[in-house]
Amino acid sequence: MESLINQIAFWLIPTFYLVCFTGLTYVFLQALKAGTESYSSVYTEQTSRQFAEIFLFIPSKRILEIAWTAAVTCFFIFFFIFSDFNSLMGTIRGIVIGGTIGAFTLSLPRRLLDIIKTKRLNRFNDQLVDALMTMSNAMRSGSSILQAFEHIAKQNLHPISQEFNLFLQHTRVGVKFEEALEKLDKRVNSEDLTLMINAVEIARQTGGNLTEVFEQISATIRERIRIQGRIRTLTSQGRLQGIVVGAMPILLALAMFALDPPMMMSFFASPIGLLTGGLALILEVIGALLIKKIIAIDI
Repeated sequence: MESLINQIAFWLIPTFYLVCFTGLTYVFLQALKAGTESYSSVYTEQTSRQFAEIFLFIPSKRILEIAWTAAVTCFFIFFFIFSDFNSLMGTIRGIVIGGTIGAFTLSLPRRLLDIIKTKRLNRFNDQLVDALMTMSNAMRSGSSILQAFEHIAKQNLHPISQEFNLFLQHTRVGVKFEEALEKLDKRVNSEDLTLMINAVEIARQTGGNLTEVFEQISATIRERIRIQGRIRTLTSQGRLQGIVVGAMPILLALAMFALDPPMMMSFFASPIGLLTGGLALILEVIGALLIKKIIAIDI
């Protein structure tokens, strides 16, 4: 009887642990699935809207699929490169490094989108200077302000022609002139355009001369662009120093890996090595943010 009880206990306890582990795994996978679906939904919606704002109609789901594929691929590549399955710390090291690289890869589409939007905004501001002079000359010849906008839209100078054409389409479907200007301002998010729109609103309410207003704004924006170019020239040395100082620890670590891989692998397999590497990474990020803050001068 006693042997039967021992035999039952021998099989019951592992079975109980297996059931608990299976349940916890199921709950974890369900939570992970829900979180992934929520993130994908928000990511898809935001990315689709941001791409539409710059007139790039790319399927957001396809971008998400590419981002996840690249992130998972990078995770496994760096996980197998830096993992040591003979020790727990080696496995944790591979997971941490692979997860960090994978998360960075997953955020690359948005980073690329931010770069595209910044370049597009700079191009818009450069085109706005000449557009204001053209609109001023058109209004001097007897054209209305809407006809002046149409003149710029017909020139096919992207992106300003795209934005002005969408503004005109809003006015044609019954949107008030002021509301269409407000939508244009929110969509482009340009300080120079905001200055122009505020001046237009004030001139329309007070009866000012819009031709002179456009000329003055054009001169103001042109001077701001000149000063910004001068500031970029003066701060180029600081940006270069930040890049060099930030890249030195990474290049040094890569060189040490190339010269003595066993030593570096054993170093990062230890808790002190992981702590040192994590601290160095945090300090790198803090230093990059501080340098970016110092050289960012608003005009």
